[in-house]
Amino acid sequence: MKKLSIRKDDTVIVLSGKDKGRKGKVLAVMPKSGKIVVEGINMVSRHTKPRKQGEEGGIIRREAPMYACKVMRVCPKCDAPTRPAHKVLADGKKVRVCKKCGAEI
Repeated sequence: MKKLSIRKDDTVIVLSGKDKGRKGKVLAVMPKSGKIVVEGINMVSRHTKPRKQGEEGGIIRREAPMYACKVMRVCPKCDAPTRPAHKVLADGKKVRVCKKCGAEI
């Protein structure tokens, strides 16, 4: 199992691929495969058959998982792509901070 620096609900920017430069919110994280699902990024067409009576089939557009190494975390305060640093607070709690502005993520 890989330790990912990206978590659910983080805002990320895509570094490479067809969606390079686009920002989105992380919907799901899969640490075993090292992949993430980002809202509106890496869209694929899925052909589905109706399984139940009254259900519609057709071509559905949805997000596909992509490798976490292709994205970088965006700081909510300075709006810059950054690798999160870790800081231990006085009460012993470990938090992520922005390397550029020092804000708590």
